[in-house]
Amino acid sequence: MANDQTPKTQPTEKWTEIELLPEWEEEYYNVYTARKHGKWVMLKTLKPEYASRPEFIAMIEKEFDVRYNLCHPNIVMINDFEDVPGLGRCIITDDVYGSSLRKLIDENKITPEILDKIKHELVGAIDYIQRNHIVHHPIRPETIYFTENIGNLKLIDVGFDQRRHLEPADASEDIYNYGKVLSEVLDHLPEKQPNLRHVAQRCMEDDPKKRYRDVQDLQLAIERRSSNQLYLLLIVFLLIMIGLLAWLNTNKAKRLRQYQPQPETELVETSMSGNPQLHSLI
Repeated sequence: MANDQTPKTQPTEKWTEIELLPEWEEEYYNVYTARKHGKWVMLKTLKPEYASRPEFIAMIEKEFDVRYNLCHPNIVMINDFEDVPGLGRCIITDDVYGSSLRKLIDENKITPEILDKIKHELVGAIDYIQRNHIVHHPIRPETIYFTENIGNLKLIDVGFDQRRHLEPADASEDIYNYGKVLSEVLDHLPEKQPNLRHVAQRCMEDDPKKRYRDVQDLQLAIERRSSNQLYLLLIVFLLIMIGLLAWLNTNKAKRLRQYQPQPETELVETSMSGNPQLHSLI
């Protein structure tokens, strides 16, 4: 009897369209774009000259451990760590193919929308990194990417170690490097931004004590506010609330006095004055 069953379709290869991204190259790593089961991802692996050395193998494993649990919309997320044919052990991340801030600056493609993301999304990513005590390479235009088509800001190369406490010098360095990024972006916009220019200059002060104390102070400065202004607003709000409560209590007391029963003597006098027959009897 002839076998009339349709032949089974051969499964597709797990890894396809692997392509090196020279512009993403790091000191010890090569970066590739690829499809995993048809879905675009990115691969980060040791360069061949480092791939067999134990200290560098430990380094990429440490980076995977540090970054795997990070979760922030403006940080490139790690999905897995596995062997890829022809490349070796790779960190696998979301696909964030697009243009680096460096490329956009060099091509004079900086827009107000990009500045807005630098003001808010990049600062938010830095704050998240610091709150999780992540030690990382300096933040610079080469590590800030804007995804193709949508233009989402994504920070790459965000950590290689995690500590119990982040050193003040590390936090201050982040603020310094943010100032350099912001200053370069402002240089490529036609509109003058005096407040943001002042923010960038303070971030880049040579003396760390003259910089913003932390990311929260930086955020307030970007929004043209200060801690003193917030305290003043809080005091004004409290004074208004106290005045409102005093007014409400005064009105309540007045209403209570209006509805209090009159004394018995007053009621008698009122009744007598309102009855002429009673007056005659008296």
